[in-house]
Amino acid sequence: MADRGVDQWPRGSLPRERVAQQVDAGEWWVVRDDEGLAATIRLLWSDPDFWGDDPTPAVYVHGLMVARRRSGDGLGSALLDWAAARGRDAGVGLFRLDCRTSNPALRRYYESQGFTAVGERDFGTHRNTLLEQPLRTSPPARS
Repeated sequence: MADRGVDQWPRGSLPRERVAQQVDAGEWWVVRDDEGLAATIRLLWSDPDFWGDDPTPAVYVHGLMVARRRSGDGLGSALLDWAAARGRDAGVGLFRLDCRTSNPALRRYYESQGFTAVGERDFGTHRNTLLEQPLRTSPPARS
């Protein structure tokens, strides 16, 4: 990603051991196709690292990644719909995610999926934009 000028997950920012712990905790979901791993998404029910101690019931997504060979085929949107459905099934009212403030393309993508920026979080080395959308009983229409 860094080779393409995308500032989202710099090398070393997520150690392998931490990802292994998250996998063991059942937080990561994957999509495979005939060529192997096609996409990943991390689903959480709280996110104090990014959203603080907010008690509002919400579903949170991190790590939405789609293989370049699948870019543009709607897989990212389908995974966001899947995560929203999990939130609706759990009875939560909000769907939340974030992206680095220095990644306007990803922010635009999330906004095209119905998310609205509601704040920022300063991590010292970088800032993240916090985005959310209300969960309805049926998925929102996409523009």
